Amino acid sequence: MAQKNGLWFKLIAGLAFVVMPLALWCIFVYVPSEKVMGVVQRIFDLHVALGMNTMLAFTVVFVASILYLWRGDEKFDIVAHAAAELGVVFCSLVLITGPIWAKPIWGVWWTWDARLTTTLILWLIYVAYLMLRTAAQDSTQRARFCAVFGIIGYVDVPIVYFSIHWWRTIHPVVMKSSGIAMAPEMVRTMWVSMLAMGLLFIILLMLRIRVGQLRYTLEKIKHSL
Repeated sequence: MAQKNGLWFKLIAGLAFVVMPLALWCIFVYVPSEKVMGVVQRIFDLHVALGMNTMLAFTVVFVASILYLWRGDEKFDIVAHAAAELGVVFCSLVLITGPIWAKPIWGVWWTWDARLTTTLILWLIYVAYLMLRTAAQDSTQRARFCAVFGIIGYVDVPIVYFSIHWWRTIHPVVMKSSGIAMAPEMVRTMWVSMLAMGLLFIILLMLRIRVGQLRYTLEKIKHSL
């Protein structure tokens, strides 16, 4: 099993080694500068890719939490913990790259727009999730509490996604019913960037899960002693 996982890791890492430089080339060379926003628009591809992987990470937390409550297997708790940590990192980068993109366009670093506000709330929810993991001493109790919290906290993920459709917002809408409102070169660059960031997420998740497994084994040894 370990050899199979190692093979998958090498394949994904090899693919990422190809796609990541391609994404950078697309962002800085291939894609044209937007007529109105200019060169600052290039941060868009990174920002969107980070946002999509933030939602992916918290979706993994949601699914793994449900599976833990259903099956009671600690491996699902390990996956949920790993994904939550990565989700907070990606969400933090979303909240950093967003204002960098917004300042030249909106004239302010931050505004209490629906998308921005719900994203900040999402970040706070999963920071609290990670803090909860350090509060409970009993591993089983901690896993149950965090699973419930991870499931409830996920409610904000679809709110973040649909916020630009449900409320009046100045945040740009990329996906419209008529299609993606961008030039073909920008669409291709966006998909390549999302693939590159997705591969990076999978690699980091696999590594973090391995660390979590080792930590759990260490806790069992300490408890037995």
